[in-house]
Amino acid sequence: MYEFSIESLFLGLIILAIGAAMVAYHQKLADHLASGVSSYDRFRFWGLIVCGVGIAIMLSLHTIPLNWLVNSLFVR
Repeated sequence: MYEFSIESLFLGLIILAIGAAMVAYHQKLADHLASGVSSYDRFRFWGLIVCGVGIAIMLSLHTIPLNWLVNSLFVR
């Protein structure tokens, strides 16, 4: 059921880097893209979620829940 994939590793690393940049620069992002100080925590939170998703993709763990979802919807 679990297979390691080099492509998933690199895609996960890219997503993890984007999430880390969101966490590192959450103040500047919130100032330029949202309402400023009131969104700092929201941008940092979403950056941490992106980091978690990047780690899951990097380890190819995203295929397990996706397989469960597809099997529950399309298998009779």
